[in-house]
Amino acid sequence: MTVKDLIQALELKVFSGEQGLENEIQGGYTSDLLSDVMGHCNQNDVWVTLQTHRNIMAIASLRDLAAIVIVKDLEPEPEAINKSNQENIPILGTALGAFEISGKIYELLKKKV
Repeated sequence: MTVKDLIQALELKVFSGEQGLENEIQGGYTSDLLSDVMGHCNQNDVWVTLQTHRNIMAIASLRDLAAIVIVKDLEPEPEAINKSNQENIPILGTALGAFEISGKIYELLKKKV
């Protein structure tokens, strides 16, 4: 599944990183603790978080993530948007909470396996 497929299936908002919409998603990780994500997520995961600051892009880039989904109608800070565009790692948004959107992403990925 690509990031673009995920956006269409879940009606996610695209904040930035449009050049990465064809990134392949192989799994997912949900956490708001940056050190947890850095230590446990996998390459090509989609990361679900409520964090919005520029450090989310440092983690996403370091771990080669497919995309970031920000929950609860929160919006990324401008520095995060700029870095997202440079790294081609999309930052997406949803009004849903982390629990609900994680479940929906899980179900979509499960169908693709």
